[in-house]
Amino acid sequence: MSKEEFKPFVPAESNVAEFTIKSILLGCIAGIIFGAATVYLALKAGLTVSASIPIAVLAITLGKKFFKTTILENNIIQTTGSAGESIAAGVVFTLPGFLFLSTGIGGQSSSEAFFNYMTILILAILGGILGTLMMIPLRRSLIVKEHENLPYPEGTACASVLQAGEKGGTFARTAFWGLGFSLVYALLQKVFHVVAEAPTWATKQANKFLPSAQVSGEITPEYMGVGYIIGPKISGILVAGGVLAWLALIPLLATLIDPLVAAKQLTKLGLLLDITKPGGAGNWDPITQTFADYPRAIYQAFVKQIGAGAVAAGGFITLSKTIPTIISSFKESVSSIKEGKAGGTIKRTDRDLSIKLVGIGSLVLILLMAVLPQIPGDSILNKLLIGVLVVVFGAFFVTVSSRIVGLIGSSNNPISGMTIATIMGTCLVFIAVGWTGKIYEPMALVVGGMICIAAANAGATSQDLKTGYLIGATPKYQQIALFIGAIVSSIVIGLTVRILDTPTAEMLKQGIHHAIGTETYAAPQATLMATLIKGMLSFNLDWQYVLVGVFIAITIELCGINALSFAVGAYLPLSTTLPIFAGGAIKGLVNWREKQKIKSVEEEEIAPGNLFATGLVAGGAIAGVIVAILMVIPSVRDNLSKVNIEPVFTNWFGDGGYQILGVLFFLFMGFVLYTIGIKKQEKID
Repeated sequence: MSKEEFKPFVPAESNVAEFTIKSILLGCIAGIIFGAATVYLALKAGLTVSASIPIAVLAITLGKKFFKTTILENNIIQTTGSAGESIAAGVVFTLPGFLFLSTGIGGQSSSEAFFNYMTILILAILGGILGTLMMIPLRRSLIVKEHENLPYPEGTACASVLQAGEKGGTFARTAFWGLGFSLVYALLQKVFHVVAEAPTWATKQANKFLPSAQVSGEITPEYMGVGYIIGPKISGILVAGGVLAWLALIPLLATLIDPLVAAKQLTKLGLLLDITKPGGAGNWDPITQTFADYPRAIYQAFVKQIGAGAVAAGGFITLSKTIPTIISSFKESVSSIKEGKAGGTIKRTDRDLSIKLVGIGSLVLILLMAVLPQIPGDSILNKLLIGVLVVVFGAFFVTVSSRIVGLIGSSNNPISGMTIATIMGTCLVFIAVGWTGKIYEPMALVVGGMICIAAANAGATSQDLKTGYLIGATPKYQQIALFIGAIVSSIVIGLTVRILDTPTAEMLKQGIHHAIGTETYAAPQATLMATLIKGMLSFNLDWQYVLVGVFIAITIELCGINALSFAVGAYLPLSTTLPIFAGGAIKGLVNWREKQKIKSVEEEEIAPGNLFATGLVAGGAIAGVIVAILMVIPSVRDNLSKVNIEPVFTNWFGDGGYQILGVLFFLFMGFVLYTIGIKKQEKID
């Protein structure tokens, strides 16, 4: 069907309320909520889920019922809100890397000073604006001209949800049930501690069959929900990586490596202040020269570096498989932009922001990066170069990201691979001009971070613009909404990152000053980015461990398995991937029961199980953020400790019985999810 023949849901001639104060405010609120939840989820699990459809579902229920919003206003709500999720992912995947760059005095990262609220805020805003800015000239070529060839699955599904909501529906009811269920569960787990947080089974170091093996699971609603959404295949590959790490590599290394060697390695990595002092990862005891938690010590000292090498290789492999698509996408996009310059129409559904804004905005962005003191660099020349690199790499990877998500969806967008390529390209430029050493590491991370944010936001923006094209939105208003959403959500994203990084009293006793980078908030992608930058600019990297990970990833890929998913599983604690797998297994059971039914993308997205799982993710993540914020306040923390009834249960059932009770609660939640997953779903007309 040609462009002229396409008829959107709301005709171009219609005058329907769209860009209104209430739609922007509701969108900003959604962006703040899902942005904070995404920060929490990405730091803990290294994964995110799309927010567009959940926000659209909420918009057609709350917006329509209480604020009498139109379908175009609901679209602005989800467009504004989705910016928060994509920017949060880009921020968390890169900027915590400031904490893991080369160490300076005291064993702390010499770039740690840049991990402050203002720097995170500025980079998040500039990266988000860059992603939306570069999409302005691409909309006509990718969304309109390639309408038949680029389906943009999430954008198409979101348009169907909005249209179904206009015709009437109760999709949000199931999502709200999931939200309520997860909030109650989280209250019992994180506040009253009726439910154990991470039941653990471990063997002793003296065990001659499988020393220092450990199986554990953070049995939270958000992990089960994520697992259900991503499905049995991806969750199975993730947990497979965890099984290799925690039931094969760690027992093997625990057999071969003396605890003192592990302690020295932790000291080198800055995870233990000194081998003569207690604390650090695994809780080192210098008197007995043993660890209270040897599996954790081995994991932090060796396995995380092996995992980082595997993730890097997996990212490269993923990127290399899309190189033909990348090259053709860029060529086709550039040529279609040239062809589209001569034409144009003033129809409402064809009104974009001016192309001049892209050029002016790019120049302003470069100048801002050159003069802002929060941007690393010791001269205007340094900062001008990284500004130019950001715009050049941004123009390329925004184009690539937009076309790739149009073909395979945002969930499969190789953002990590693009960021790795950007960081390596930046480091090679730095090396070419003689910029090597610790001082240039944060500059390279800034370039990679902004491109990651821009590419992630461009992918989400593309889906939003596709939704708008199908329902008959005004592109200009969507683009303005995306700018607003990027700025507002960035304010809360930076705050959330800094609050979650606050160490607990137990961490401080062990000499740990940042919660990010521990098992609590592993931040796998950010650690990887820092590892690559250090390796290229400072030539101080334990390549023997990294290369083990590289060849593990290659081996897995040769077996026909997605190496990146496996590598992320090997990097993350098994306590993260195991409950995610539980959710995926439940989805597998639901799929097996309904194997005769063929569902469209739209039907799959609004299936009862998916909506309930979305509620579990949102509720669990939001509760996690709220509790983390409250725990930062000493008086509140003391009061919360008074309602902790874990000692009562451990007194009744013992530690083992208390953990079994937690597992039973988790199984009950899984049963509820399965029961809802097999329910008959509402039809989309």
